[in-house]
Amino acid sequence: MHFAIKALIAGVILYPLHLAPALGADVKQVSVNGAQFAYVEAGQGDPAVLVHGGLQDHRFWHQHLSVLAKNYRVIAYSRQNHFPNATSKNGLPDGAADVHGENLAAILTELGVKRAHIVAHSSGAHAALFFAANHPEMVRSLVINEPPAAALLAGAPGGADVLKQWGVRFSSAREAFQKDDIDAGLRLFAEAIGGPRTYDRRSESDRKMMSDNALSAVADAITTRPRPVFTCDMAKRISAPTLVTNGERSPEFFHRIVDELERCLPQRTRVTIPGSSHTVPGEAPHAYDEAVLAFIASH
Repeated sequence: MHFAIKALIAGVILYPLHLAPALGADVKQVSVNGAQFAYVEAGQGDPAVLVHGGLQDHRFWHQHLSVLAKNYRVIAYSRQNHFPNATSKNGLPDGAADVHGENLAAILTELGVKRAHIVAHSSGAHAALFFAANHPEMVRSLVINEPPAAALLAGAPGGADVLKQWGVRFSSAREAFQKDDIDAGLRLFAEAIGGPRTYDRRSESDRKMMSDNALSAVADAITTRPRPVFTCDMAKRISAPTLVTNGERSPEFFHRIVDELERCLPQRTRVTIPGSSHTVPGEAPHAYDEAVLAFIASH
């Protein structure tokens, strides 16, 4: 596999979110594949399942629950090796998108959900791509925001340069996590995505969510597990209508990946959210919810 793909930290996510409990929802537990998964749910109707990115957990979606729950049964869960599930630097890496995708399928089966709208962000969206390609019958519609599906760039024109630049951009954060220097890793991670002083601008609750999920990033930095490869041929297996969102100010890396997804997905709609960067659901929640609701309502 291309070195730059191996070098990436796939869970590239964070930005401001309010982490207070939403709707008074109780945190529930479901056990699948030998692991416990925390989740919250609200509303009634067709299921809509929310999949968070790296350095996040189900709390990432709390400000969206009340909006989506007006029309749907909304389920937001914490992926394996993310808070409040058991976490360990020797646990499942955030970038193990193939395993996270199979976990999603197992969770839905255990909850009795045969078919759902899937709404996913960043490394969670990467997992959702594997899930949708391998279990197309379970997906009613798919909404993905900037998945770090780096393998799509390996054969794209200029893709090798984009991958190299992105790997260099995250090298300091990766090295800090490899040395168990969590504080430095979180700060460098944030600034690699958002620029200087991004970490300092985050609220205390945002930084706590990052810290609560830091071991998944350490696991990603030290793993020897081969990074899963999501290909154009796999994208072509996704039969569900798919909305792919970009932040207007997101790094070129994500725009180029979405370019490839737009080329490969059979049924796709692309929406760019003005004034936002990578973490669209956190930076532009109202515009994001409007785009998501309009899309899934039509499918």
